[in-house]
Amino acid sequence: MDSVAASQVGTGPDSQASAGPATGSAEVLRLQRDANAPIRGLYLNRFSVQSAPKLKKLIALADSTEINAFVVDIKDEFGLNFVSSDPMLQKNAGTMTKAVNLKAWVDSMRAHGILPIARIVVFKDSVAARMNPTHTIRKADGSPWRDREGLTWVNPYSNEIWEYNFRVGDEAIKMGFGEIQFDYIRFPEPYKSLPQQVFPGSNNRAKPQVLAEFLSAARARYARSGIRTTADIFGLVTTVNGALEVGQQWEPIAKATDVVLPMVYPSHYPRGSFGIARPNAEPYRIIHAAISRARERNEAIGVTGEHVRPWLQAFSLGQPKYGPEQIRAQKQAVYDAGYDGWVLWHPGSNYDIFAPALERTLVSRKKVPPVPVNRAPVPARAPAPVSRPAVSSTPAALP
Repeated sequence: MDSVAASQVGTGPDSQASAGPATGSAEVLRLQRDANAPIRGLYLNRFSVQSAPKLKKLIALADSTEINAFVVDIKDEFGLNFVSSDPMLQKNAGTMTKAVNLKAWVDSMRAHGILPIARIVVFKDSVAARMNPTHTIRKADGSPWRDREGLTWVNPYSNEIWEYNFRVGDEAIKMGFGEIQFDYIRFPEPYKSLPQQVFPGSNNRAKPQVLAEFLSAARARYARSGIRTTADIFGLVTTVNGALEVGQQWEPIAKATDVVLPMVYPSHYPRGSFGIARPNAEPYRIIHAAISRARERNEAIGVTGEHVRPWLQAFSLGQPKYGPEQIRAQKQAVYDAGYDGWVLWHPGSNYDIFAPALERTLVSRKKVPPVPVNRAPVPARAPAPVSRPAVSSTPAALP
């Protein structure tokens, strides 16, 4: 963050406490000792939990830093990442390699005080679409609708698709995962160059309504086991009034989940967002503005606490290249906006270059009261959201 912006808000990324050595084990709040500790995590793609050396390395990183959660792919765009005895899950498992010892690794994470979070990709599921052709989004002539990649999507209005994803969550809970996180909880982009999307069984329910209904049903189901239900959404949702064309709208999703994870990657914001010419070059200002607005909207509907846990950008897309400095800036923006938790996303789950930005202790850093921000007017119509960098479908994503 530049010095002018720092003077406006009264703080900045450089104000974060240095990552010095821990003064004692009592200072490191681990989940087995404090269930209310801030959640600060890393994303682990399907190949990371299939590689013992890599997983051991990531656990060692968590042992020596503030990281206390792993968001683990158990179902991504390519199907399941574990072997199930449930016939419905077996039918939709896909042919990609799977983690055969996932439960053992979950137990190991728990033993190290790391919260295992199950990431479940929901409606962009080409495997389930192929295996369940009557439960896909259609064209007006009744044939399957395909996105720009040529992929079919499952129909968010299908109760059978709901049940399949719910059962994936059930299996994750049996393996010891402590949180169920839904990704691609949205409709595909309705580009004008593509045919119109038709949704059998919609019964005139709006897109935001059915997404909220899905999340509410999941939350009620998993709450019986004391498990949180969370959802990944586009970063633009925090500041756009109304719903995006993909169906995501802040208030319905916020009310239906225990935690919302907006993907506020600075590189994904268009030039001029919040009056910032080059959003990717000013991560502090982008994230502070976006998360501050999320907090304000939550307060307006009576949602409080650590309900917002943003995804932070641990990858480079354009200039400047991202490293520890940019991670520190993003973390500080979250704290200044009034929240303590965050998760880093790197599509290959490679975090070595960002490790210097991780503190050696896990303590609360959020500002109470939050640091105010002067928001620029938000356009009445937001630009089309941009999906985050995709995970490679081959093990080549590993270093």
